[in-house]
Amino acid sequence: MKKFDLVIIGGGVGGLVAASGASQLGARVAMVEKEKSLGGDCLHWGCVPTKRLVYSAKVASLARRAIEFGVEGGDRTRVNFQKVMEGKRRVQTIIGEHDDPERFRKMGVEVIFGTGRFLDSHTFEVNGEKLSGKKFLIVTGSGPFILPIPGLKETGVLTNVTALELESLPKSITVLGAGPIGMEFAQVFNRLGSKVTVIEKFDQVLPKEEKELSDELEKILLEEGIEIHTCTEVTNVKREGGMKVLAASCPTGDKVISSKEILIAIGRSPNVEGLNLEAAGVKYDKRRGIPVDLTMRTNVKHIYACGDVAGPFPFTHMAEYQAGIVLANALFPLVRRKADYRVVPWVTYVDPELARVGLTELEANEKYGKTNVKVYRFKFSEVDRAVIEGEGHGIIKLVCDRKLRLLGAHILGPHAGELIHEYVLAMKLKAPITAISQTIHVYPTVSQAVKRACDQYYREKLFTGWFPKVAKWLIRLT
Repeated sequence: MKKFDLVIIGGGVGGLVAASGASQLGARVAMVEKEKSLGGDCLHWGCVPTKRLVYSAKVASLARRAIEFGVEGGDRTRVNFQKVMEGKRRVQTIIGEHDDPERFRKMGVEVIFGTGRFLDSHTFEVNGEKLSGKKFLIVTGSGPFILPIPGLKETGVLTNVTALELESLPKSITVLGAGPIGMEFAQVFNRLGSKVTVIEKFDQVLPKEEKELSDELEKILLEEGIEIHTCTEVTNVKREGGMKVLAASCPTGDKVISSKEILIAIGRSPNVEGLNLEAAGVKYDKRRGIPVDLTMRTNVKHIYACGDVAGPFPFTHMAEYQAGIVLANALFPLVRRKADYRVVPWVTYVDPELARVGLTELEANEKYGKTNVKVYRFKFSEVDRAVIEGEGHGIIKLVCDRKLRLLGAHILGPHAGELIHEYVLAMKLKAPITAISQTIHVYPTVSQAVKRACDQYYREKLFTGWFPKVAKWLIRLT
């Protein structure tokens, strides 16, 4: 039996961060991965391949709009889907070099590929070999959740995993779920040439986001040609000829929607099956994953979990952050670092991007009371650089307390995922939006939108109410 200071189960971002850090600090580390390569969901089925497709779709969209910029020929734009997918795989190969098993073996990490299970709380078996660990980290991620809709499995359905393996572009596709995964794929397939229909049971696309911005995004996507049905639930699916036919119900009446393919993007399930967590005494839930405290420790004091399998946020950057917490607490128990979820940003990579940190207006009103919440808005149509580049759509919405400290920031606009971080830092430092307003921003840049959204406080204070009248009197007096 081999003995290790830390046994890591899962070779995604969280596992790689923990393995690299622990081995370089001198710990004896083993990392077990059930797939044939390292990198996890992010490299193979998530962030990396999908963002390449998002960009390919963006290029196709810009090519068709070429005449807006005085460049002719956009109407002859043709998407070569096989080349698009080849580009995706090429990017994965380049970025995957960082996750080469040999790189980690040179650090001293014992990398083992295979499916394993706990025998007891200190022993994990993989490929018939027993690994003994002082500490364990479970970072097995999550996988697509398939709703038990009658006929769905029998008819055949794509997930975010199998959609990335397509060799030809489907002529039409119905996307079930208007969350981040669903909306990204919907726009990608639409821009590459598919006829896309989206079905969402809630009353807005991206149901967890600020409704004002989600509604604005829906208008943009409708203008692009995507068909969207909110407040709609699929009741059954069947195959008719070469088409997949969905029956759906909604308050305005039943619907029948046909397409060549169906993509389900309703949610994710934690990867806990087959680990034999019962033998280790680790509590878990098949839908919610493994509960942990703020030190990322499970109910078994020497076993930690992080990333999608533990929650509460299913983001690569969160898995990386949590892995750092585990690293400190597992190797240096006197430190006892705790996760801080007060300021967690995320982005949905539609075009324009939708970025968020903190509370929505509704959430802030419910938590602090409507009279204690101030809201400021600014449109990208008033940002010169965005207009210059033909991207003058979208809005910034800031939700503040009475001291003008951010409770939430929401950006729908070009490069929103890059722009959000100034607000993230302001929230982290508890700085008022006036600090951003008083900071010089380069012109002409899209980042001026960040400042000018904060300027709305001064616009409201100086140019409305009693102050303009007093100012006029003072100017004349002097």
